[in-house]
Amino acid sequence: MLELKTIAIGLVMLGATSMPALAVGLIGAKAMEAIGRNPEAAPTIQTNLILTVAFAEAIAIYGLVIALILKFVG
Repeated sequence: MLELKTIAIGLVMLGATSMPALAVGLIGAKAMEAIGRNPEAAPTIQTNLILTVAFAEAIAIYGLVIALILKFVG
């Protein structure tokens, strides 16, 4: 039978992988929409896009760290 700890690890990884992936998809879609509407602003939009995607991916890494802590500590 699955332990509660294993289920918690699975739920953390589910949230830590699916939510940032959804965020990156939405960020990319909105950036492409903005560039399509205003091509002159593409460099500024691209800079903000890359920075925002990096923050979204950092959240995924935090989730991985939490899952590893749950697995190996306690």
